[in-house]
This record gives sequence, C-alpha cells and structure tokens, in this order.
Amino acid sequence: MVALIVILFPPLVIAFLLVMERVEEPLRRPAGPREVAEFLSTASAGEVDTLANSGIRRAMARWRRRRASRVRRQAEPPVV
Repeated sequence: MVALIVILFPPLVIAFLLVMERVEEPLRRPAGPREVAEFLSTASAGEVDTLANSGIRRAMARWRRRRASRVRRQAEPPVV
C-alpha cells in the first residue's frame, strides 16, 4: 500500500500543478484598455460592486465568466 502511494503521489502532484497553471493563467494576464472599456460599458451592478470592494482583477474575472457562459449558451443548439 505504501509503495502504491509513493509511486502515485508525484504524478498526482504534477497533474494538479498543471491544472492549477491553466486556472491561474487568465488571472495573471493583465486587462487591456479595450477590455476595461468594454467592461465599464457592459458590467452588471454586481460586477461594479465587486470592482469597488475587491478590485479590478476580481471584477474582470467575474465579468469574463459571465461573458463565457453567455457565449456557451448561444453556441448550444436548442433542445426540442
């Protein structure tokens, strides 16, 4: 049992690190002036509140998630 843990632990840690790098990449990317202008023109009240309380990074992340979910919903075919 211990040998199995010793063998599986390093690959699991590496896999976790690779997944976390993908998650963190959009957070490290700075928001460009065009994206900030689009955010300010289309942000919801909740996103503006997040901007005031938590800063631009968290507000932009929330706004990007909302945009991504809207694009996914538009791309899905209607269920009949």
